Amino acid sequence: MIINPFVVSGKIAPEYFCDRIEEACQLSRALENQLNVVLTSERRMGKTSLIDFVLDKPEFQNDYIIVSLDILYTSTFREFVMALGSAVFNHVASRSDKWRKQFVSLLKSLTASFSYDPIQNTPTFNVSLGDIQRPEHTLTEIMEYLDSVDKPCIVVIDEFQQITRYPENNVEAILRTHIQKMSNAVFVFSGSRRRIMEEMFFSSKRPFYQSAKPLRLEPINETVYLSFATRHFQNAGKELMADAFHFVYSKFFGVTFYIQRILKDAFSTTPKGDICSLESISQTIEDYLDENDSRLREQLSYLTEVQKEVLYAIYREHEAHNITSMAFCKKYRLRSPSSTQSASNKLLSMELITRENNVYRISDPLLNLWLQRIF
Repeated sequence: MIINPFVVSGKIAPEYFCDRIEEACQLSRALENQLNVVLTSERRMGKTSLIDFVLDKPEFQNDYIIVSLDILYTSTFREFVMALGSAVFNHVASRSDKWRKQFVSLLKSLTASFSYDPIQNTPTFNVSLGDIQRPEHTLTEIMEYLDSVDKPCIVVIDEFQQITRYPENNVEAILRTHIQKMSNAVFVFSGSRRRIMEEMFFSSKRPFYQSAKPLRLEPINETVYLSFATRHFQNAGKELMADAFHFVYSKFFGVTFYIQRILKDAFSTTPKGDICSLESISQTIEDYLDENDSRLREQLSYLTEVQKEVLYAIYREHEAHNITSMAFCKKYRLRSPSSTQSASNKLLSMELITRENNVYRISDPLLNLWLQRIF
């Protein structure tokens, strides 16, 4: 059986992992030297895959405890504490009776809420949100527990920028206070809202200022990626044309997930001994757009007319400058600078557009391609 080498979900075996040699070395060195890391990139660029690739190595698996959590779907500080507590219990406390008992004894604020497995007579973390009455106190207990275990920990928090959306105003300060006191754990703060993450860690006015080593993921070099892709096609007795790969790379602006997905589909539909040409790769992209058509239409159905007008104007401009100027509004028949400002803020919050150095563009390459189709 020929294994499809273009992996789009789950952990990636080293032989199917493309490049990121320098980034992997930087992340490894930082963690081995007990430095916290802030990892940023656009969405779907491969942050999680890079972290998994590095932390799956024997030197980390054998010498550290890895605690990983995604907080994208949390909306309050209490939910964050709940997610962290669950992750610590599942990744640390569940490893031994000693650590499990230690967890229960240290988390005094939740002692009455723990459940027990009647067969193994061991505690289980079935705590509900309502059980966390004093989230800051519970957070203190969790951090003290991490510092008490007799093995160093690496805590990976994905989509860390989500804490800026919590209604509580002092979450950054609370977390920074706890983390700077930790002696037995290092943290990887991963985020796809690059502008927000960089403000959090590089602004002297914010609590996390200069508290972590910055690591920024850019698109994989096209030449390196082409070599990786053609090699795997050749190993399976197939051929990938260079112009076909360039077409995929340019259409999706080098975003790893989309390139992997198109190559995965193209690999599966190219018979052994055959060639994946520009024509066939174009059809693969069209099929993928068809697959996502309903989802993208539904996504836009939640927008107001004004928001759609601004979105379409930014799409047509590709890289839009001064979108609240009278000239821009007049060019695209937008209603007014104030309504454009309000609409763009909403589009930013929905992550449909991005803003960097006051330049706006469509954030999702797939949405950009779909808009190109409908226009």
